[in-house]
Amino acid sequence: MSDPGEEWQVARRRKGAARKSKSLQVPSTRSREQLDIGKSVKRVRDTVSELRCDDIWHEWKKAGSSASSTPPEDTGAEGPADQLGSSRCAQPQCVCYGLGSFSSCVSARFQLAMLLLLLDAGQIPPKDCSVYDPAFSSGEMDVLRELGLTVLTENEEGKCLVTKPTLFYLMHCGKALYNNLLWKNWSVQHLPLMKIIGNSFNGMMDRTVEREFRRDYSYITQAVSVCEERRLPCPSRLVDVFSDTAVITFPTASLQRLPQCTWAEPPEPQYQHCSDLEIIQRETHG
Repeated sequence: MSDPGEEWQVARRRKGAARKSKSLQVPSTRSREQLDIGKSVKRVRDTVSELRCDDIWHEWKKAGSSASSTPPEDTGAEGPADQLGSSRCAQPQCVCYGLGSFSSCVSARFQLAMLLLLLDAGQIPPKDCSVYDPAFSSGEMDVLRELGLTVLTENEEGKCLVTKPTLFYLMHCGKALYNNLLWKNWSVQHLPLMKIIGNSFNGMMDRTVEREFRRDYSYITQAVSVCEERRLPCPSRLVDVFSDTAVITFPTASLQRLPQCTWAEPPEPQYQHCSDLEIIQRETHG
């Protein structure tokens, strides 16, 4: 079991308070020095066992077991049909951004435990799950490797192009990260290969001034009308761990309803007007 008195005791967010990306956290030198790898791995595995016995996992398990499934192929889709068919049959993979400092944050540890359960349910080997967060300390990266996961060392800012079925696990990440991910895969061929378990797109829109949201996050704005979003249940005791979470998919038939000009040379997001971007951007040199 996890540390006594620690289970489910998650600080409640004040009503109306804006959610900040966990990727903005910076691990302290002290936490980096004191991390016991073996103890941390055991704590995560104990949390997995604890979560497996909770009602929320029985509700979420279906989302995980369908993570490796691919949407029905639409023979009317344009593009390299042979390549697309081959991609759909490939072994699924997983990408996790923004997990946070799970050695010091109870919420992040439960989110990591849920990720491991989802991988098992979706029959995705841990080595096929790539994780990244600038908040990870070197010790936490060792813990993740010990759990069998692949730790990325480059900040992709969410700009990950998928070539086969991919589950994205994005718990409470910044809107720019979702927007970047959609931009990088903005085509009828790539979007259907994606399944996202993360914040509801509709919820993001509801919490943001509409004019600003459409201006700054145009790809999420367009995706709302064509994606399928199924909310996942969250008990009140876990409100800051799994709240506002949905399974988001992109059916080919829905995407094809959009005019062809939708897909023509989509511009890369710039975010000039965003004073609080909620993600850490990669460092540029020169």
